[in-house]
Amino acid sequence: MSRDTANALISAGIYPEREERRENWLDRLETGLSALVAPWVRPGRGRFGTSMIGRIDHHGAEIGRLTDPEIRQTGREIGMTLRMEGLRDDAVARAFALVREAASRRIGMRHFDVQLSGGLVLLNGMVAEMETGEGKTLTATLPACTAALTGTRVHIITVNDYLAGRDAALMGPIYEALGLTVGVVRQGMDPAARRAAYACDVTYCTNKEVAFDYLKDRIVMWDRPSPMRLQLERLYGESSRANRLLMRGLSFAIVDEADSVLIDEARTPLIISTDPGASTAQNVYRLALNLAASLTAGDDFSISESERNVELRDRGKAKTEGFDWAEARAWTNPPQRQELVRQGLSALYLFERDKHYLVRDGKVQIIDEYTGRLMPDRSWELGLHQLIEIKEGCDPTSRKDTLARISYQRFFRRYLRLAGMTGTAREVARELWSIYRLRVVPLPTNRPLRRKGLPSRAFDTERRKWEAVVGTIGQIHGSGRPILVGTRSVGSSELLSGLLNRAGLPHRVLNAEQDRQEAEIVAQAGQRGQITVATNMAGRGTDIRLGPGVAELGGLHVIASERSEAGRIDRQLFGRCGRQGDPGTFQSVLSLEDELITTHVKTFLRWSAAALLRSPMPLGGQWACGLLALMAQRSAERLHARLRRNLLRLDTQMEDALAFSGRLE
Repeated sequence: MSRDTANALISAGIYPEREERRENWLDRLETGLSALVAPWVRPGRGRFGTSMIGRIDHHGAEIGRLTDPEIRQTGREIGMTLRMEGLRDDAVARAFALVREAASRRIGMRHFDVQLSGGLVLLNGMVAEMETGEGKTLTATLPACTAALTGTRVHIITVNDYLAGRDAALMGPIYEALGLTVGVVRQGMDPAARRAAYACDVTYCTNKEVAFDYLKDRIVMWDRPSPMRLQLERLYGESSRANRLLMRGLSFAIVDEADSVLIDEARTPLIISTDPGASTAQNVYRLALNLAASLTAGDDFSISESERNVELRDRGKAKTEGFDWAEARAWTNPPQRQELVRQGLSALYLFERDKHYLVRDGKVQIIDEYTGRLMPDRSWELGLHQLIEIKEGCDPTSRKDTLARISYQRFFRRYLRLAGMTGTAREVARELWSIYRLRVVPLPTNRPLRRKGLPSRAFDTERRKWEAVVGTIGQIHGSGRPILVGTRSVGSSELLSGLLNRAGLPHRVLNAEQDRQEAEIVAQAGQRGQITVATNMAGRGTDIRLGPGVAELGGLHVIASERSEAGRIDRQLFGRCGRQGDPGTFQSVLSLEDELITTHVKTFLRWSAAALLRSPMPLGGQWACGLLALMAQRSAERLHARLRRNLLRLDTQMEDALAFSGRLE
């Protein structure tokens, strides 16, 4: 490993971060061409294979004879060597051997060879693709400890507070054995607690919390002061900007579930808003919503469900201008009124209760579409949140003004060193390289996979699909095997729960309504006879262990009740079974009325597949439905990739405009 690699990790300054380089047309051409071959370019296995593992084992024999105090002292010596000489292979091997010994002593878990390879991939700033259940949480401690021993602050970023807290508690003794401190950043923490957590050597946090905390720091450092200037400002005492910062820069990030964080969630910009002090009158929103409800689809407006967009047509614009806006007062600008009506149409036709949001305690709370969790402190912009509140009969909150914003793409590119780990990265290897310059390195499993996929089943209607799902659950439940059913929304999980109650099948539901009970529900999901209905929460980072005797019965059976918009998400759900050599089976059940197919497949093709399903030879219909689902996924993936590119382009343009006006982000 080169000295340059070490310099990228061992950073100085009060707030280290990477400056974004402006790309010209030649840079964009090079990026496009290199992205074409990125999925097939793999680093040499020698860098992460038997050679380095042999060195680690060699040092491990010596380190195994050390006492606990000697291990801590050895960690300080290795850290000094790494700082002075860079990340040389021998020093890194000693560090990895030390971490492995600390893990074995403190938590009774010893890194497998595959995990050592994964740690080397992460330390080199790449994405380690490891099958679900291969121990990515333990793997991350290897590069995190190695970097932290050099004095580099490390952020281990995951998708939710539950996983951040769990991983920090589980892995904390390893860091403590080496004399390192570990902190956790959770939603709802006050600024003082956040500063203390970020001041630790290793900080576990979620992607949303760390990005919003960075934006808050950007607001404090609005004019991007130099490190020397910030140091001088400390003379002002506690009121200085340096002391009001939450973080201490962006040095090294290890992103768990990297494809979810860096790809799936990169479609939505991160925005910090402020209350301007005077809210738009409620009657203006009510007027807009009433007018939107009176418009006719096709004549007055058009809906693109695939792009989740509504556009007013000329007739709709004319009705908007002819409407009595006397009560709107300040809303006299025609484009403003049209935009408000368009948002009203979005509230009515694009956002569904128990799918995109919940109504709890008289308030609209957004559901994260990727994790299924509630985001009570988030709100939609441009009046959309207030319109949905009125739609649901809630008191509308005041409209917010945007104070700062950034996209995930631009935020994560500011880390001096970025790495990731996930079970599903090869499908997005091209985008990971073109946006983040991250290579994907697939790693073998520690034990042979025994997971088996059963043939998919397809039906012409949702009713028949749910009947088949309940029938399958009842049949498998009779054998004693545990079952996990994945659904795409809270509404679907509640619908299936009602059907299971009617069939007399006891079960547990894991969705945004039961987020506080997640640990208990997940812990029981692999027990004999357990039936668990879950949204996407169960598809990322959860560890379902088989109960006594379950492996002999065939292990966990996973049912995907609807295809997701990316095949990777389905693979994550299927990965809940067959972990670490355990047996398990999975199966997809879909219908031609599923949202993915109705949104991304033409009506004529759906009718043709339905006719085949009803024909005397339904096998052809099964194949046709499977092909349509695959086509729909590919269409959705292309659309989302385009939306992410457009967001990055818009974010860059907005930065240019704000920089010209004297503001940043």
